[in-house]
Amino acid sequence: MTKNTQASLLARFDQHPLWYSYLLLGCYLLINNSINATSVWMEHSRNPLNTVQLWEPFLWEYSSALSTLLLCPFLHWMFSRYPMRLSNIRPLLITHLLGSLCFSLAHVSLMVGFRSVAYSLAQQDYGFGPVLREFFYEYRKDVWGYLFFFGLYQLLQFVYRRLKGEASLIQTGDDAEASAPPAADNTPHNRTQPTAPRHFLVKKLDKEFLIAVADIEWLEASGNYVNLHSKGRIYPLRATLSHTMEQLATQGFSRIHRSFAVNHHAIDNISYQSSGDGEIQLKNGQQLALSRRYKDELRANFRPG
Repeated sequence: MTKNTQASLLARFDQHPLWYSYLLLGCYLLINNSINATSVWMEHSRNPLNTVQLWEPFLWEYSSALSTLLLCPFLHWMFSRYPMRLSNIRPLLITHLLGSLCFSLAHVSLMVGFRSVAYSLAQQDYGFGPVLREFFYEYRKDVWGYLFFFGLYQLLQFVYRRLKGEASLIQTGDDAEASAPPAADNTPHNRTQPTAPRHFLVKKLDKEFLIAVADIEWLEASGNYVNLHSKGRIYPLRATLSHTMEQLATQGFSRIHRSFAVNHHAIDNISYQSSGDGEIQLKNGQQLALSRRYKDELRANFRPG
């Protein structure tokens, strides 16, 4: 695969990441659960006293796959909100243990519901069996599936960021000169104030690119990273949104939400709701949520100093 092909595939994925992720996961579950269904059918068919009909194993497996797909937003929220970290490992394990329990409860409930409806349409009864015993049976598989998806999510995020390139703040020559201590006169009126960095250095495979801070339209918190949105591209920066805003506040950026910050020059218009929240329309057509918590701060940053 050539580098141009890689760039084209990434650009296409960036246009509709949610749909492509669902499509890939759906294909995996279809293949995996179809194999499981045929295996179950072959095992039952060896028994001369078999009463299981051909459609039943496929119902069992596909109802499980559909339930998993419906719970993907919850899994994505858990994995992005509580990513893998080497520090504070115990709280992280407890959090994901509770997450796997919630996932299993919802997965089993949806799965049994789908099967009950299908058996009812076939004029048959679906017996789940003793609740505690059967739930423990399902939870063993669900917790393993949860851990598998968690590991896969972290791996794909790592590969995706390597292909997209990771950004790091740098200083230009002018910035470095302004930030250096004066050589002779240290009086307050002659002391040069340090300036904020004006560029990001993006390392992507075997190349490096300079991204101007002024070209960044908005910032998005994503786990241990901040996604920098510039000219339709996304550059992950390994940092927190709060720390990044400390560096970019003097460059015309304002925090507008717990997860978002925006470049003032990228704003087209702002609308407000009766609840006090609002919505920011960017010049590129992107819409961002404006939290009432940050509304006054945003207005204050528009006023002349």
